[in-house]
Amino acid sequence: MPTAAPTSFDEAFAAVSDVEGWMTPDQARRLWDRASELGQGSRIVEIGSFRGRSAIVLASAAPAGTEVVAIDPHIGTDRGPQEIVTTEELGQSDNEVFNANLEAAGVRERIRHVRKKSEDALGDVDGAIDLLYIDGAHRYGPARDDIVRWGERVVAGGTLLIHDSFSSVGVTLALLQSTTFGGSWTYIGRSQSMAEYRHTPTRGSGRARNVGRQLAQLPWFLRNVVIKVLMVAKLGRLTRFLGHDAETWPY
Repeated sequence: MPTAAPTSFDEAFAAVSDVEGWMTPDQARRLWDRASELGQGSRIVEIGSFRGRSAIVLASAAPAGTEVVAIDPHIGTDRGPQEIVTTEELGQSDNEVFNANLEAAGVRERIRHVRKKSEDALGDVDGAIDLLYIDGAHRYGPARDDIVRWGERVVAGGTLLIHDSFSSVGVTLALLQSTTFGGSWTYIGRSQSMAEYRHTPTRGSGRARNVGRQLAQLPWFLRNVVIKVLMVAKLGRLTRFLGHDAETWPY
């Protein structure tokens, strides 16, 4: 008998408890809340699925009739912190585990997987996007490309969620260039490194406040950069002075 999909946040988070990935309970809750607020016939696009942790939460929360598209080439690169070298064997393993995890969670039929790089997948999604979640390549160029090219497909009033915001250098620079000073996105807030934006324009004093709220996250960004430098230098024990677990990459 097929596994039933989760029907509550607690069930969904329990379903991903053993799924490898980087997503805190607060971040999962934000994904769940935004997806569950959508109307029937909406469209969710996720860029960067890895082994299905966030995709399972999104698909479980989305109302019936929502199209959920997961875009990930599964080529064994950009899998996690400091993993940028392509390893085909790892990519194929990720793809197999991804599909197995969706099946085990009971959401396999709710998700359409596009196994392409995000820059090559624009033509695989027809029409506008109601909720866009970006957790793809974290280097500045690809991150900015995802935010700009996919972001312009989000409907007016739609939601953009970006992981590793004010944590990854590349993602943060891409945000500063494309959303912070752009005037098209209103900053809603963040759950750790998951930032939320609404596709609504800001003008005048509202725009200044919007910029200021985002710039106010930079001290936290600098803290994360210092933590990463210490960890790479094998001085992770010192991160405790910044209130961080020395075994965990900040996200």
